[in-house]
Amino acid sequence: MNPQTKHVCVIGAGIVGLSTAWRLMQDGWQVSVIEAGAAPGLVTSYANGAQLSYSYVAPLAEPSALTSLPKWLLQKDGPLRIHPSLSPDFLRWSLSFASHCTTASAHQTTRDLLGLGYLSRRVLRQWLADAPASWTTAAGLDYRTNGKLVVFRDQAALLSASAQVDYQRSLDVGCEQFVLSAAECVDKEPALAAMQSKLVGGIYTPSEDVVDSHGLCMYLERLIVSRGGELRYDTRITGTVVEGRRCVALKIQAKSAMQETTDESSDHEEFKADFFVVAAGLSSRELLKMFETPAPLLGLKGFSITLDCEHGIAPSVSITDSHHKIVFAKLGHRLRVAGMVDLGRENRDIDPARIAALIKQSKDNFPEAGDYTKVQTWAGLRPATPSGRPIIDQTAYENVYANMGHGTLGLTLAAGSAELLADTLAGRSSSLPMVPFSFKSA
Repeated sequence: MNPQTKHVCVIGAGIVGLSTAWRLMQDGWQVSVIEAGAAPGLVTSYANGAQLSYSYVAPLAEPSALTSLPKWLLQKDGPLRIHPSLSPDFLRWSLSFASHCTTASAHQTTRDLLGLGYLSRRVLRQWLADAPASWTTAAGLDYRTNGKLVVFRDQAALLSASAQVDYQRSLDVGCEQFVLSAAECVDKEPALAAMQSKLVGGIYTPSEDVVDSHGLCMYLERLIVSRGGELRYDTRITGTVVEGRRCVALKIQAKSAMQETTDESSDHEEFKADFFVVAAGLSSRELLKMFETPAPLLGLKGFSITLDCEHGIAPSVSITDSHHKIVFAKLGHRLRVAGMVDLGRENRDIDPARIAALIKQSKDNFPEAGDYTKVQTWAGLRPATPSGRPIIDQTAYENVYANMGHGTLGLTLAAGSAELLADTLAGRSSSLPMVPFSFKSA
């Protein structure tokens, strides 16, 4: 096909949807983006952990997950909480997740995600290298290559992480990582001094990046508009118009029309395109029902705080506290602290106890980072597949595709996923095998 004569509609203006839209525009597609929210990147992409963790992609589904299940069910304040549900989506997802908790499956997923991560790094760095400095400044990207240091308080945990380093090194994919002592961790990042007595060591990866996800969404929006792309905000999808196994149009309704009438059948517009890409995060699960395609997604609820660290002592290197499963990323004069997984609570309500835990752990680790009485809080739902691999695949409709299910790695994997989706729509051979990212493999 000749993309220059084709119109593609991307559903979703988060980091995955906008990355997809921009990559398709680079191929010459006419691109429109439809988003239910009022602006780009306001949901999962808004205040996430900000770390581009290309080398840290080991999935949640691995053998120790099953042995840890009783602890997760009983603990009230741990980094991972499970709220069991009898909903069909939860039960199906949980059973499939359990089937992926094998060494062979975890190793295969790690290989697949490392490949996708390094592809993402190459693609995103090129996008940003081509960017006018004024644009990146205006968007508030705060992008830099600052390295990542994962610190450990338990020797057994450090040994397990070291084994993962050895495994990733054996794959020969260019994964450069170093095992450090506690003293070497502090040498690498002096802001860790308050933690040194609690540490046994760490894993340092110099090639990792940091970027403000919402700022990146704003930057991509500007790129799309500059190339003639269309973005429709405050617009919901209410149905489809189909011919055989093709979707010829979406039925859409603008927020203004919704407010003016209670009649669900009125003020709908038919929005036509040649192809459609569903990249709407957790909302993709409901949207894909319109295309007769079950989406094995569950929302991993996470939390973050952001504080001003301009006059404080905050880490310059991105830090992950493996014990508490929280990450620290310095974005200009801000410190972003994010973490925790609540499984089975698919809402974006702020849990005061979770926020209080983040603040306490942050103060314990970096007591002089900034004013912890003045923090911005956030909660978001990371759309995850049971395997931990995203889905980049055709749906049951021949002209409708999905790019979704990136879990906690949406920011890290978005650019690479967009590259694979663009290859698929253009009929090109992809740089990575596509089977691991199919619905069947999820």
